Amino acid sequence: MSELYPVRLIPVFKDYLWGGTKLKTVFNKKSELNILAESWELSANKDGQSIIANGKYQGYGLKEYIDIVGKEIVGTKGLALDDFPILIKFIDAKKNLSVQVHPDDEYATCHDGANAKTEMWYILDCNVGAYLYYGFKKDITKQEYQDAIRSNTITDVLNKVPVHKGDVFFIPAGTVHAIGAGILICEIQQNSNTTYRVYDYDRRDKDGNKRELHIREALESSNLKKSTYSNSVLDGDDIILTQCDYFTVRRLKVQNRVQLRIDKTSFHSLIITDGSGELYMGGEILKLNKGDSIFIPAQNNEYTVSGPCEIILSFL
Repeated sequence: MSELYPVRLIPVFKDYLWGGTKLKTVFNKKSELNILAESWELSANKDGQSIIANGKYQGYGLKEYIDIVGKEIVGTKGLALDDFPILIKFIDAKKNLSVQVHPDDEYATCHDGANAKTEMWYILDCNVGAYLYYGFKKDITKQEYQDAIRSNTITDVLNKVPVHKGDVFFIPAGTVHAIGAGILICEIQQNSNTTYRVYDYDRRDKDGNKRELHIREALESSNLKKSTYSNSVLDGDDIILTQCDYFTVRRLKVQNRVQLRIDKTSFHSLIITDGSGELYMGGEILKLNKGDSIFIPAQNNEYTVSGPCEIILSFL
């Protein structure tokens, strides 16, 4: 087996209070946790890293694996970065998530412990009438923003956006947002777990304590300009969902088979969001099922995926 073989990953699970059980019932995730709010499908984050499930490096964490084999497997675009560049999750929002914001690169650089987070959402499924909040309806002053937070009317000044299966949202860092109840999402983001909560519906955690808000940080890092958004349902068997400075995301609908090219500039991450199939690469064959996460190290090579299946392909 080549050192650069396709790696199957075991996710990290998070049981935040707003989560549900769809990651178990829809994606067959195995966990003793009663609530599965998030599964971190591709993660080398300090708060939880994916585990390799196959081959020579079975049992190693993704970060450990990269440290052993070498950063070249991340790709030349990632060599200058201190940390693995992206984090990919499934999110099951049975209840509303907090209204929140993430810092941008400039703010993160000036504040120790902060990590920038631009992200995108691909709506895998949602309840009828589901919605989310995305940025401000109009330009707002910092004082107006602060007043809305203090009076618990922050959602009144945000765009309330209905969602549908297949919608795509790109959320630049600094955009105030909230995922609403009844939405199942695949999220691709910068490798960050920095979240500044603005409003949390006066909820309490499992110990009866109100969850911490981060008002000062939110006031300093939020984009107060009117936000524009697009959530059009995209059609096509091979389309780019998002392309930005931090990642590119393609959606592939494989009916029979498709041949894909990888090079030394970036790894490939494959998230199987529907169906099943097989991956063929250098004599290796991997079975693919709905919910699987595959990491392919950067290299000059080709591989083939058979279907029928839907794949979210992410790379730098």
